[in-house]
Amino acid sequence: LKRPSSAQCSILVSRPQDGGGRAEELPAFDELERGQKGEASGGVSWGLAIPDDITLTHWNGTIFGPPGTAFDNRIYALTIMCGPAYPDTPPEVRFNTKINLGSNVDGAGKVNGLSILRSWKREYTIEMVLENLRREMASGSHRKLPQPEEGSSY
Repeated sequence: LKRPSSAQCSILVSRPQDGGGRAEELPAFDELERGQKGEASGGVSWGLAIPDDITLTHWNGTIFGPPGTAFDNRIYALTIMCGPAYPDTPPEVRFNTKINLGSNVDGAGKVNGLSILRSWKREYTIEMVLENLRREMASGSHRKLPQPEEGSSY
């Protein structure tokens, strides 16, 4: 691993399956730095679930329920898995804290109906996914949905 000289923070790696000589940027490193510095917009946070996860695969996310909604004064914990093709493919996002967010979240907590994940682009980030989920919580169709008992988990 080596740090690039440009102002953009990323990791350059050489992957043997790519012939060993091609270096590529890992935007997930940028995300890790933003999460660690607390540069997130209000209401969401994220970071590595395993501090020494050099593959940047296992992440935790937190969403603070938007004020004035059924989610207000609640903290939602999420697990985020970034596969080997991330950021070209979306991460798998799962709530650990039980939530009723309509068709966006299945009975096991997996986020499957969120438009940002269905129409994923390489430029999207974990922060954007968390912010989109928080916006869904505040949307007219979800803001007053009855919620599971506080503190319950999947």
